[in-house]
Amino acid sequence: MKLENNPNHIIIQNFTTESGVLYPVINLSYQLFGPVLHTAPVVLVNHALTGNSQVIGSAGWWNELIGENKTIDTNQYSILAFNVPGNGYDGAILENYFDFTARDIAKLFIAGVKYLEIEQLYAIIGGSVGGGIAWEMIALEPKLALNIIPIATDWKSTDWLIANCFLQEQILKNSCNPIEDARIHAMLCYRTPESFKLKFDRTINEELAIFNIESWLLHHGKKLQKRFQLASYKMMNQLLKTIDVTRNADSFEVFASKIEASIHIIGINSDLFFTAKENKDTFQELKKYNVKVSYQEIESVHGHDAFLIEYEQLNNLLAPVFSSNTKI
Repeated sequence: MKLENNPNHIIIQNFTTESGVLYPVINLSYQLFGPVLHTAPVVLVNHALTGNSQVIGSAGWWNELIGENKTIDTNQYSILAFNVPGNGYDGAILENYFDFTARDIAKLFIAGVKYLEIEQLYAIIGGSVGGGIAWEMIALEPKLALNIIPIATDWKSTDWLIANCFLQEQILKNSCNPIEDARIHAMLCYRTPESFKLKFDRTINEELAIFNIESWLLHHGKKLQKRFQLASYKMMNQLLKTIDVTRNADSFEVFASKIEASIHIIGINSDLFFTAKENKDTFQELKKYNVKVSYQEIESVHGHDAFLIEYEQLNNLLAPVFSSNTKI
């Protein structure tokens, strides 16, 4: 691969995917926050399915966690965030989404890190599919980061997750309102029955003459329709179902034996998507191979989305990792 750079864009040339498809040009866009590169430790933030590189600011999606004097303090850390190619935020779309796996995106992110001449990241942090990509990155480059923080995710897509992604794909391909309908289904995976009961308790939207849960789901579907493209949704869904650090490569034992980073797994007790049990099993497996690993859990009724809701808990869990005045 040959790399050329424009402001906030890295042009990756002659990239061959895991499936053997050659892409002459792929645009890898990114944003930086905090101190300029090479003046502070760097934290790479991997966004989730509908996210992007706008981590903080007026439209930032993780302002509660990252910023001046926040848990991940932009006075101390440089924040780097790539857009997953094809997520549409930078205007670039990849129609042949089935050419790509989560590992391909990990390779592209690693290429971007190397192009920016970052020798080692202080941390890679990501929730959901972003955390899955973090697992893939450390599988490819065990020395890439000192800390890996996968939140509400795992190193592999389970059968349950693949099944839900399969249904998402069927909706995206066959529905008359694909983005809206797929989002409505997805919200059932991201929350829990208890969360819905707490929020709605079978109340009625009198104006629309439907249940409030129905109007809420319709609202989320229409909201995503306005800001997300169909090709982007298909691409991100494809990545979500292809997380697997052992894909066409090492066994889990070999993968674990190569890890040099400290792994800080954060699960959610009510997550129906990436279940806490899978996270705990991963923690126990890594311990067998003497990996520096910890497991902590967000307690919430809100399910998978709790990592975007329970900020007080998340900040408390992450504070020890980012409280040191580490220097590069």
